[in-house]
Amino acid sequence: MPTRPTRLLLTSALLLAAGLPVAVSMGAALLATANAAAWQALFAHPQFWSAFTLSLWTGLASTALAWLTCRWIMGQLFVHRSTSRLLYWLPPMLATPHAAFAIGLGLLIAPSGWLLRWASPWATGLDLPPPWPTTQDPWGLGLIASLALKETPFLMFASATELYREDRSRQWRAEHALAMSMGYGGEQAWHEVVWPQLARRLFWPLAAVLTYGLTVVDVALVIGPTSPPTLAALAWGWLRDASLATNAMGAAAAGAMSLVVALAALAASVWLRQGVGAPSGLRRNGDSRVSRPGWPMAALAIAYALALCVLAVQSAAGWWPFPEVWPQQWSSFAWNSVFDSRQTIWATLAFAGASTLISLLWCMAWLELAPGQWDRWARPLLYAPLAVPAVLWVIGLYDIVLRWQMEGHWLAVLLGHVLMVLPYVLLTLSPAYSGYDRRYAAVTAALGKPPWQHLLRVKWPLLRASLSSGAAVGFAVSVAQYLPTLYLGAGRHNTITTEAVALASGGQPALASAYAWLLFSIPVLGFAFATWWGRQRRFASAT
Repeated sequence: MPTRPTRLLLTSALLLAAGLPVAVSMGAALLATANAAAWQALFAHPQFWSAFTLSLWTGLASTALAWLTCRWIMGQLFVHRSTSRLLYWLPPMLATPHAAFAIGLGLLIAPSGWLLRWASPWATGLDLPPPWPTTQDPWGLGLIASLALKETPFLMFASATELYREDRSRQWRAEHALAMSMGYGGEQAWHEVVWPQLARRLFWPLAAVLTYGLTVVDVALVIGPTSPPTLAALAWGWLRDASLATNAMGAAAAGAMSLVVALAALAASVWLRQGVGAPSGLRRNGDSRVSRPGWPMAALAIAYALALCVLAVQSAAGWWPFPEVWPQQWSSFAWNSVFDSRQTIWATLAFAGASTLISLLWCMAWLELAPGQWDRWARPLLYAPLAVPAVLWVIGLYDIVLRWQMEGHWLAVLLGHVLMVLPYVLLTLSPAYSGYDRRYAAVTAALGKPPWQHLLRVKWPLLRASLSSGAAVGFAVSVAQYLPTLYLGAGRHNTITTEAVALASGGQPALASAYAWLLFSIPVLGFAFATWWGRQRRFASAT
C-alpha cells in the first residue's frame, strides 16, 4: 500500500478531478438563478403555479408508490429468504431506460393501445379509439405510473445491496428471528425491526428517486401532461429559447425546483431518522402467515414485458387498424431507418463505454485510497448530481463548457455523462467495499504477498460481482442520458435516447418504437454481460 502522504495526495487528486467540476457547475447554476427580474417573471407566468403543483403531485406520488411497493416486496422476499431471486428479475428492469419504458407504456395504455385493442369490441363495444386522456392526461397519472414502475426496481436493488452485506444480513436475520420468538409474525417483524434499519441506509437512493420524480424531463415529454406541462418540461423549453429573458426564466424555474427538492430531501432525511417502522396497529401474536412473494414480482415483470412487447410489435407494424390486436401488414421501414442511422448507435456505445470505464476506475481508486473521514465529507458533493435537478445542473455544466470553449464537442458530452454515471457507480459499489472482510488482507500479508497481489488475486475477484453490477448500472445510466447529451452537445451528437424522445411525439410510432426497443436492448445486453462476467465460478481456477 502507498504511504499515508502518497495516499492523501492521490485522494486529493481524485477528489479534485471529480469534485471540482461538480462544485463549479453547481456554483455557476446558482449564479444563473440569481436574477430578480426572472423570478418576478416566473411567478407572474400564467402556467407557473399549475405546472409547479403538477410537478409536486407527480413527483411525490410516484416516489411514495415506489417506496411503499419496495418495502412490501422486500419484506416478503426477506421473510421467505428468497432475496436472491432478485438477481434474475431485477437486471432487465434496471436496464430498461425510463424513456423506453415510458414510450412502451404509452403505446400500451393509449386510446388506440394494446390494452383497449385486446378488450375491443367484445368487452368495450368500441370500434374506434375513444377520446380518453390515458396519456398526456391532465392529472399526470400516466407519468406517475411510469415513474413508480421504473423507480421500484432501483429501490429494490439498493435494498438488496444492503441486505447482501454479510455482516448486516447475519445481524438482521438474528434480530428478525428474535422478534418472531417474541410473538411477532414474519412480516410484522420485518416492518418493526429490519425495515427501519434498512430504510435509514437508503437515503441517497430515495433522494435520487425523489429528485428524478420531481424534475424529470424526458419521461414528462413522452407520457406526461402537456397542458400545462410539468415545471421541469416548461423550464427545459424556456432554456432552449433564443431569448435571454426566457432563458433566465428557465433558470429561475430550475432554481425553484431545486428548492423544492432540497426541502423534500430534508423532510425525507428527518423522517428516516425518526424511524419508518410498521403502523402502530400491528400487534404481537398476529397471524404469522405471509403471502407468497411471487405474484408482486410477477406483476412488475408482466408490466415490463407488455411494454417491451408492444414496442417490438409496433416497430415492425405497417397498416394496423383499430381494434385489430395484430397489425394487418408488417414493415421493416423503421428498422431500416435505424440501420441507416447506425452512427447514432456507435455514439451511444462510445459515450456509455467511456464514461462507465472512467467512473468505475475512479470509484475503485477512491474506495481503496480515501480515508473514512474524507469519504464521509466528500459524499454529499459526489452525490450532488443525484440530488440536484438535471435542468439546473446542466445549466452550470454548460457554463463550464462555454468557458472552456468546448460547446458541442464530444468531450463536453463525455464530461456530463461521467459526472452523472459516477455517483450511481459509487452508490452501487460502496456497500460491497464497506462489507469486505479486512482480515483477508492480513492473511495475504502474513503469507508474504505484496498488497497489489491481495487486490488482484483476492479482493477484486471476491468483489467481481459487485464491480460488474456497478459497471452495468453505470452503462445503463449513460445510455439513458438525455439533457446532458442534448444541451452540452448543442444538438451535434445524437444518441438513441435523444432520437427516441424526439420521435415519441413526432407522429411516427413505428420509428419511435424501434429506437425505444434499441434503447432497451443495449443496457440489457450490458447487464447480461456483467452477470456472466461476475460469476465467481468462472474464475475459480485463477484465484
